[in-house]
Amino acid sequence: MKIGGRRTSLILIVFLGISLTASSAFAEKVHLEFDHYYDYPELTQALKDLAASYPEFLKLNSIGKSYQGRDIWEMTINNPKTGDEFGKPAMYIEANVHGNEVQGGEVCLYTIQFLMENYGKIPNITDLMNRRVFYILPTVNPDGRAWWFEHPNTMNSSRGIQRPWDDDNDGLYDEDGYDDIDGDGEILMMRKKVPYGNYKQDPNDPRIMVRVKPGEKGDYILLGYEGIDNDGDGRINEDPPGGYDPNRNWPGMDWQPNYVQHGSGEFPLSNPESFAVTQFLLKHPNIAGVQSFHNSGGMILRGPGSKQVKYPWDDIRVYNYIGKTGEKILPFYRYMVIFKDLYTARGSFVAFTYETLGIFSFTNELWSSKQYYDKAGQKNEPRNASAGRENRLKYDDRVDFGRYFVEWKPFHHPAYGDIELGGWRKMTNRINPPYTLPELCHRNMAFTLFHAGQMPLISISNTEIQKLGKNTYRLYVSVANDRSIPTISGQASRHHLFRPDLLTISGKNLRVISAGEVKDKWLNRIVPVEARPERIVLQNGIPGLSQRTFQWIVEGSGAAVITLDAVKGGKVKKQLLLK
Repeated sequence: MKIGGRRTSLILIVFLGISLTASSAFAEKVHLEFDHYYDYPELTQALKDLAASYPEFLKLNSIGKSYQGRDIWEMTINNPKTGDEFGKPAMYIEANVHGNEVQGGEVCLYTIQFLMENYGKIPNITDLMNRRVFYILPTVNPDGRAWWFEHPNTMNSSRGIQRPWDDDNDGLYDEDGYDDIDGDGEILMMRKKVPYGNYKQDPNDPRIMVRVKPGEKGDYILLGYEGIDNDGDGRINEDPPGGYDPNRNWPGMDWQPNYVQHGSGEFPLSNPESFAVTQFLLKHPNIAGVQSFHNSGGMILRGPGSKQVKYPWDDIRVYNYIGKTGEKILPFYRYMVIFKDLYTARGSFVAFTYETLGIFSFTNELWSSKQYYDKAGQKNEPRNASAGRENRLKYDDRVDFGRYFVEWKPFHHPAYGDIELGGWRKMTNRINPPYTLPELCHRNMAFTLFHAGQMPLISISNTEIQKLGKNTYRLYVSVANDRSIPTISGQASRHHLFRPDLLTISGKNLRVISAGEVKDKWLNRIVPVEARPERIVLQNGIPGLSQRTFQWIVEGSGAAVITLDAVKGGKVKKQLLLK
């Protein structure tokens, strides 16, 4: 099943203040349409076409197999002419964690093509490509994506991993899911007219069902989504396919078992998809930024997922800077803390990548209906659920020409008798209309590239050589980080999540006598290194937008090579000549 029309792509004004035409932005080396949602085979082919068209920059890999055996594709973007990928900070971008939350896959495709087609054309993009590496996974739940495209679904199904799960504890697995009882390819809502009901038709629009007030008599009951009692237990749709939540299966600081946090699975990383992603992350310690795309609601989320977990204040300042800038790039999105502003979510991915791996991580909930039709939800307007639904239907009538709402129609149900079927198709509300997709892709990509641009940018910024005597020298060396993200987050430093940064000096004819960090050069306040002075360990790294200065006393002559090696910041060298 294919969703969305295939039309000539719309290209928006590029973020960072550079206007591009469609022809200059995407030179059509690979023809991709961003008013179209790609099913799993189409997504796979698009990735293969991109990798074949840009072999100097792109490398397509399968990092593992899903439960049903589909490849979990990862695209590495690196300019080898500017260095090895592990010598640069890397941005990890993933999407389609939940099977029905598909549009992040298109954001990933858009990002890959945009970077490729604009390298050498836009200075900011060229600089990013030269200094950073990108690891992009358009779908980390390929089985869920395939199920959503290939089967009748609601807008909320199927969310989880397609691994069988006994939701109703009857010893059977996935035996009672949704049923397309009228065979129209949709899973709609069921309603039944009764003498005394708890719902009535909205007087402003009879398609809308509203709950009656106390003292009022209704004439309808809602029966949920289309389905029948497949297992004879007196319930419908209580055991649909899957059951694990791929965003609750991560070993963060507050993972909880399934009876506390629904969807968490038997133990952290019990799903093949989350296990494969974790292996990839551990094999790529240069990852310094994480972006995960979900839907919906227009949110830029960060951890923690529960109030029991506390983040260091210096890290919160970095998060706030990036998140609040994101609100300007994505003006209909809100920067939020998961547990405080949304709900408690234990074992989530971005909590894991920050709390356990020390990486600044965001989740974007893609698509804000406020941008188009949900005016009742905007700032300074009272929230009214009925008004919001009415606005949505008007938008469907006037802009989408009735494409997404199915009018109520009679049907004879085998158990409920005469009922009516109607409501929203699966590609509504959580999934934005295809013609709005280019802007969604571009703005969210722009936020991710801003995040990538804030990853550490290290340098050996200043050096000074003072001759103290015959073949004896004092060397002052300053190391700097010209971006807001530190080389070691406060969380990583607090819990020793990866090795410290290293500042070393070496030379064929060099003997290092002493070393230390310069706290005050003018008063000669030095904190000495107690052992192995040729190797200074920067336990807390280099904070964002700052520098640290060190001193070596050395004996010798010739070349002295200074090396700064930061796990999340890359590696830089500088040679000094002692004479």
